[in-house]
Amino acid sequence: MQQKKSLAQKVNVMRAAVMGANDGILSVAGIVIGVAGANASSYGVFISGLAGMLAGTVSMAMGEYVSVNTQKDAQKKAVIEQKSALSLDYQGEFNYVKQRYLKQGIKEELAEKATREMMEHDPLVTTVREHYGFNPQEFTNPYAAALASMIAFPLGSILPLVAILVFSSETRIAATFLAVVLALVITGYGAAVLGGSNPKRGILRNVLSGMLTMLVTYGIGTLIGR
Repeated sequence: MQQKKSLAQKVNVMRAAVMGANDGILSVAGIVIGVAGANASSYGVFISGLAGMLAGTVSMAMGEYVSVNTQKDAQKKAVIEQKSALSLDYQGEFNYVKQRYLKQGIKEELAEKATREMMEHDPLVTTVREHYGFNPQEFTNPYAAALASMIAFPLGSILPLVAILVFSSETRIAATFLAVVLALVITGYGAAVLGGSNPKRGILRNVLSGMLTMLVTYGIGTLIGR
């Protein structure tokens, strides 16, 4: 029977999807607006955008796979070190957990009881969580994160690619710019919610960085196209 994903594992996959979509929007928007700024034909813009989409999809998936695997390796090393610490100095680890609870304002008697119960139940999970902040039973799956990113990147990149091609040469830059800003509002909000940060700040940061990307690439394309 397949084990269900924990909330933390699901959130990490969602994070990879949101960031993949965000990168797809920005990367391809930068490419197509830059190429359009150089007065390229619609076919040239399409080929450039499609190439950026394919290259970005592979790059994001591989990057996510390597990143999550690196994190997973570090977590595995921490678990091994904690197993050793428990075998060499169980009481010291017990005291460490108890002190963590005392620092949170829990009374001595209650901290002692809670520490004892948790250490008797699963000392490894308890001490790893208190030392390193993760659950050793909830390693993130690098394949799931890579797949989520690989699917989300091209989905995000479709918006700027379609917008730059559908509208006329007179309005395609402005239309793509507005479409991308709207998409960045959505992904900025999603990233902020998953990260537990302020949604307004996340949206503003995302939109401003996207606008800067498009303005810079359009300016470079315009200069080259003269």
